[in-house]
Amino acid sequence: MTLRRRTVTVAVLAAPALARAQGTWPDKPVRIVVPFTPGGSTDILARALGAELQEALGQPFVVENRGGAGGTIGTEAVARSPADGYTLMMGHIGTLAVNPTLYRNLSFDTATAFDPVILVATVANILVVHPNVPARDVAEFIALAKARPGSISYGSGGNGSAAHIATVAFSLATGVDLEHIPYRGTGPMMNDLIAGTIQATMTGGPPILPPVRAGLLRALGISSLSRLSSAAEIPTIAESGVPGFEATQWYGLVAPVGTPRPVIERINTEASRILTGDRLRPRLAAEGAEAAPGSPESFGRFIAAERSRWGAVVRRANMRPD
Repeated sequence: MTLRRRTVTVAVLAAPALARAQGTWPDKPVRIVVPFTPGGSTDILARALGAELQEALGQPFVVENRGGAGGTIGTEAVARSPADGYTLMMGHIGTLAVNPTLYRNLSFDTATAFDPVILVATVANILVVHPNVPARDVAEFIALAKARPGSISYGSGGNGSAAHIATVAFSLATGVDLEHIPYRGTGPMMNDLIAGTIQATMTGGPPILPPVRAGLLRALGISSLSRLSSAAEIPTIAESGVPGFEATQWYGLVAPVGTPRPVIERINTEASRILTGDRLRPRLAAEGAEAAPGSPESFGRFIAAERSRWGAVVRRANMRPD
């Protein structure tokens, strides 16, 4: 068979599958894997967007939590799932940008295992402490940590999580020595922080702002370069003695590589409409998240740039999975 005839044959065989994907997808429930336990920003955003997609597309969008190993267990499961449009993952800075460098023996290549679908939101991290910590602002926290190196413990949702990498960046910028306590997800970590078992964290607004507003935690600073409109009373870390400091996290949908392009485009179109609409966008903003939709290609370029940026931080800090 000549190359031309072989190409035509492949195109003819592929056409019905693409037509079905474009014309009838979804005709059964769609799974959104969150590679962490319930309660963290990844889970909160996945459930909020999934509920809107379910209403828009007429099929259940079921969130499945598969936590463990800093998100690598759930991420690997998605990488090995059928590329049929019925498995998605809510990826984030840790699973897509940090883990490829942090975990050096992954059985899959994050750079080639997924098709980017859409960047969902960016979320500023908030540095918070338990009320028993004698620090009222970022400067006092830095002074306390320097006076007692290694005595302040901070929690994260696991090695390579957004809280972990943000606090490492903060430690590098300020020269403080903090003790990292990794958990199997943000939810369990928040429970221990509120109970006073650990003393601090720096993670996204969705799980942080409610206990701050209830007086259960004390907010010291925000990791973005500008204050949050929904929490304007909290100063930025950059304006609190760490000039230029920025360590925001982000979240976006990806699919197993080879997922039909019409499916990716449809999800992108619907999610973009939802994220820029009047129902979800204000809700995200109230929780410290900023909707950031764009094309699949722009999300792919963003992931590559973030992988390079945070990979350098991992190497500089000589980070290892605990």
